[in-house]
Order: sequence, then structure tokens, then C-alpha cells
Amino acid sequence: MREADDPLPPPATPAGRGLLARLGPGFITGVADDDPSGIATYAQAGAAFGLNLLFTMPLTYPLMAAIQSISARIGRVTGRGLAANLKAHYPPLVVETAVLLLFVANAINIAADVAAMGEVGELLTGLNRHLGTLFFTVLSLLLQVYVPYHRYVRVLRWLTLSLLAYFLVLFTVAVPWPEVLRRTLLPQLRFSAAEAELIVAVFGTTISPYLFFWQASQEVEDLGQAGGGAALCVTEPSETARRELQRIRLDTWTGMLYSNVTAYCIILSTAVTLHVAHLTTITTAAEAAQALKPLAGEFAFAVFALGVLGVGLIGVPVLSGASAYAVAETRGWTLGLERSPGEAPRFYGLIALSYALALALQFLPVDPMRALVLSATVNGVVAVPLMVLILLLSQRPGVLGVHRPTGSLLALGWLATAVMALASVRMLLPD
Repeated sequence: MREADDPLPPPATPAGRGLLARLGPGFITGVADDDPSGIATYAQAGAAFGLNLLFTMPLTYPLMAAIQSISARIGRVTGRGLAANLKAHYPPLVVETAVLLLFVANAINIAADVAAMGEVGELLTGLNRHLGTLFFTVLSLLLQVYVPYHRYVRVLRWLTLSLLAYFLVLFTVAVPWPEVLRRTLLPQLRFSAAEAELIVAVFGTTISPYLFFWQASQEVEDLGQAGGGAALCVTEPSETARRELQRIRLDTWTGMLYSNVTAYCIILSTAVTLHVAHLTTITTAAEAAQALKPLAGEFAFAVFALGVLGVGLIGVPVLSGASAYAVAETRGWTLGLERSPGEAPRFYGLIALSYALALALQFLPVDPMRALVLSATVNGVVAVPLMVLILLLSQRPGVLGVHRPTGSLLALGWLATAVMALASVRMLLPD
């Protein structure tokens, strides 16, 4: 019998299908991880600490890929989303608390994302940033509500190309590659509380709870039966299960690689420009783009800014969708982006509520960017117990059965949890 985690050859691809057509939930989830708020966090890492936080990207890559693969596996094998599975096996108070924290953190992230998109729109066109924020919010909401999932996912696939902008930026700046390689492998850290806080924020942005819920739900959505059905047999392996787990592995590890290499490029580009120029405080992705303009030129500024808009149009619906899936699953409501608003009114109401809260935050006397850093930090801390629940859930015989993660995949999942826990504890300790 072949173990579920054994290496397998790449799956056969139907003739004539392009690369984008083969991308699945894992790839889109990876790109959504680099939303405008994530870009701001990575830009701040490069601006504040130069090359010293580059190590976080190769470190987090296998860790995030492992936990995302396990989350996706739970969704595909059971035919139910992550929240529905957690609800079936853990006390309601535990699950509802986790979902509430997810909803609040996601609303703050959406607020920061659409604000950054409005600011970038103003930089590029001169139009008022508040009108731009309103425009991108309404556009994202209308696309998510009125375009069926099987069509909407095509839009998301094409938007994944927007991350290529951050590869292009590196061609506009001078990069000391030998030093970059050395500092990636041997960072010069003082292990201060400030460094620990930003590392936790980077980890919380990279290994983020909303991504767990989203990818698991999209595996169910791709089955065309959101809310249940099409589960795999958990008592004995099958050819269908082998192909599906193989697809999840390839899709997820590819998507997370694309995400982390992009984040690496963002940290690197701001490290060799903003940090060198002693511009060590970046609060928004738009501010990072504007700061690059006099240092790296008009092209770098335009490419960086356009990338923010592209990834924002992916990240915002993923954030709101993850919240809606989590709440609807715990409540047992009809759900799914393939359904119409009339078929799943409460599910789409949750999506609309996320956008409404995000807009409301724009007018409150609260610094959304400071709230964003707090949100990323809270995500990093909250992710730890949630990851423990997911890993324990994956080992229950009645959940994944013969498809449970074993070997290196399970070990990486626990290592990711331990690293997140240690970073969180260090952040809370005084210097």
C-alpha cells in the first residue's frame, strides 16, 4: 500500500489546457497571502531591518505549505469546510471563539487593503483616495456576489499574474547578490522584542488562519457541492484519492512557492532601497511604492503600485469569503460562491457585512495601519492553537482515515506550530 505522503509523479494534464487553467485553490490561496496588507508588512520588514529578515521566507515556505496542504486535504477528503469539521469534533465555544477572532481580524485586513488600494489609485490617477477606496470595495463586492464561482475563479487565476510585478522591481535596483545570499542564510539578528514582533507579524501574515479556512472551503467549492458531499472513502485507498491528494500537493506547494518568492522580492527591494536610504518606517503598501519613486525610478514605482491593485483584487474577496465560509459552516447555513444570493442570503450577507465593517473603519478615529500590524500579530498568536486543533483533527480516524498526513508532512505541520509559538512568546518578553 502506498502511503498518502509518498512522492508521486506529476499528474497527467489534459492536452490543450494552459497553465492558468490548471491552477487550483492552492495557487490562488498563495497569491492571496500577498495582499496589500501583507505587502506593507513585508515592505516594513525590509525597510526596518534590511536584509536580516530575508530568512523568514525560505523558513516559512515548507511550514505554510504543510499546514495549507493539511487544511486542503481535510476539505477534499471530507467534502466539508474546515469550520464544519472543527464544529463536529470540538466544543462549540472553542470553534465560535476562533471564528469570531477570524471575522474581526479579516475585517481589519480588508479595511487596510481597500484603503491601500484607494491610496495607490490616487497616486496613479490623482483621483481622491476615499472615492478610490469606495470604488474598489464596491467592485470587489459586486464581483464576488454576482459572478458565479466557476467564472469568478477564472478572474482570480489571471490576477495571480500581478505578483510578477515584484519580480520586475528587482531589475530596476542595484542588488548585492553575494551579500543577499549570505544574509539570507546567516541573518544578523539581535533577537530584540521589536525584531520578534515584526517576525511574528511576518509569520502571521504568511501563515494566516484565513488561508486555512479559504483553501479548505475552495476544495469543497471545486467539487460543485459546497456544504457537503463528494467525500473520499477514509477506510481504504483508491485511485481517485491518490490523484486528488497528488493534485493538492502539487497545487499547494507551487502556490506557496510563488507567494514566498514574491514576498522575498518585496523584502529585498525595500531593503536595498528604503533601508539603505534610512527610510525605516513604512505603514502602507502605497507608502512603500511612493518611497521607491525617487530611489528606484518611475518604472519601479508604477510596477509596485499596479501590483498592489492586482493582489488587492484577489486578497479582499479571499478575506471576506473565508469569514463567510467559517461563520456559515458553524451555523449550518446554506453557503457557496457558486450559489446565487437568493439561494444563500445569509452567506452573502456575511460577505457584505465584512465589506461594510471595512468601510466603517475608514471613518473611525483609528489608525487602520496600526490596527493592521496588531491584526497580523494577533493572527500569528491565534494561529497557534488553531493549528494544534487542525493537526489533531487530521489524525482522527473518522476524519481522514487512511488519508491522514504522516511522515514529513505531519512533522512540518507540528514544526510550523512550534515556530509560531516560540516567536509569539519571544514577542511578549521584555528586552
